[in-house]
Amino acid sequence: MSDTHPALTMLSEDELAFKEAIRSFAESEIKPLVEKMDQEASMDKGLIGKLFEMGLMGIESPEQYGGAESTFTMACLAIEELGRIDGSVSVLVDVQNTLVTNAFLRWATDEQKAKYLPKLAGESIGAYALSESSSGSDAFALRLRGEDKGDHYVLNGHKLWITSANEADIFLVFANIDPEKGYKGITGFIVERGMEGFTVGKKEDKLGIRASSTCELLFENCKVPKANVFGEVGKGYKIAIETLNEGRIGIGAQMVGIAQGAYEATVNYVKTREQFGKPLSSFQGVQFQIAEMRVMLETARLAVYNAARLKDAGADFVEAAAIAKLHSSRVGERIASMAVDLFGGNGFTKEYPVEKYFRDVKIGQIYEGTSNMQLQTIAKMELS
Repeated sequence: MSDTHPALTMLSEDELAFKEAIRSFAESEIKPLVEKMDQEASMDKGLIGKLFEMGLMGIESPEQYGGAESTFTMACLAIEELGRIDGSVSVLVDVQNTLVTNAFLRWATDEQKAKYLPKLAGESIGAYALSESSSGSDAFALRLRGEDKGDHYVLNGHKLWITSANEADIFLVFANIDPEKGYKGITGFIVERGMEGFTVGKKEDKLGIRASSTCELLFENCKVPKANVFGEVGKGYKIAIETLNEGRIGIGAQMVGIAQGAYEATVNYVKTREQFGKPLSSFQGVQFQIAEMRVMLETARLAVYNAARLKDAGADFVEAAAIAKLHSSRVGERIASMAVDLFGGNGFTKEYPVEKYFRDVKIGQIYEGTSNMQLQTIAKMELS
């Protein structure tokens, strides 16, 4: 990884050192587990413990809550380097930091921060529960209902496609407590595993990021105390929108990481694979494809780093986040596809890593806002 690459020159010495430390961790601790976790569609429990030990589950959390008190950019660097080895581990760390912890830092009460942030930094996985079968891109068409019962709320309904749900103990859940008000009835709740009436349901059998659990959540007269209302009543839509804007940068970082992994594997392969008595890398047609991959990867990384910097600076980053996610997910898919092509028949087998990169990267154009939703965001901001 040359430090003359334009995107890397944007990083400080501390950021570069952190990036290299995560790369070393991923190579030694995650890489040996990747094939097994993918086949079994299960995250290694010992690895989860090591992620907490490394401080990767509370990167932005203040030190008083057991976190590293670092930056959003640092979180994205970790997500990127983990994605280079395994997209599933990458998204586990991504959701924990850019969605769940970020939301707690911005909207939780002092009491909620004191109770939950130490757990999220030290031992408990969090999940972000917005999507339902009828509300994917139409995120506010929620059918999960909350009913005020005086000292608590009762939730009824279900959620779908919830990342990390199988491992999570803490769930940020969005429900509508006043459907007549439309999206202004949406309210956030902190739901804990083990609460009465709450069950983690079926785990999806997925194309890619298979070790990352994606589950249904069931709420049957689930009792949630008033102390667990998250943010202002009726302002859940604001929390959801703003948190997802931040989360999209994290997904962009994941896509860059997966693309980097596919690119590196391909460069190494074409240097050693021989055809017609010469390495593939000696053919101009192959050289041009490697150059195309390199250009795409660099532009995607620059877009992600730019969005992360804007977020850390407190500047308006919404359009930059949409651009970063849209571009990096497209680039990731294209690079992974070119990688399979350049590996030839080997690329279509599980003996080589690029078929997994190809499977893992597809989700980037779907979750945390589809490509069409990113285009809509960009168009609105340009045309308003």
